[in-house]
Amino acid sequence: MSTRMTLAERETFLAGTHIGVLSVPDGRAPLLIPIWYAYTPGGEIRISTPSGSRKLGLIQETGYVGFAAQQEEMPYKFVSVDGPVVAYEATDPEEYRGWAIRYLGPSQGERFFEAIRNDLSEWVTVRIRPERWRTFDFGKEFG
Repeated sequence: MSTRMTLAERETFLAGTHIGVLSVPDGRAPLLIPIWYAYTPGGEIRISTPSGSRKLGLIQETGYVGFAAQQEEMPYKFVSVDGPVVAYEATDPEEYRGWAIRYLGPSQGERFFEAIRNDLSEWVTVRIRPERWRTFDFGKEFG
């Protein structure tokens, strides 16, 4: 049996709550950054970062990134994509508030959001269109 995920499986998995890992070329080795993200099946991956960050500068330089999300408990699963950056936008504070709650829970998410709310005016949301997908679902070997 194949350990690859179907289209629906991979999109559902990527839309779940995972810490993503962004990969951007940076000289000899890529810059690899754990990061919060949002994804809606069939859409683009969205990440947000401060406008002066090294990762944003590298993303703007190359216009193309790698991205992965994984499930660390059994059965192990991952989705890895790469693709072009298709847009840079001002970060929507309400969308980012939703991310904070998604990742930290209601109480901690609200506290975190309030602590950075004013800084978000300087953040950029990057939209990435997944083009090449790689997936693995360890559970399919024993299913």
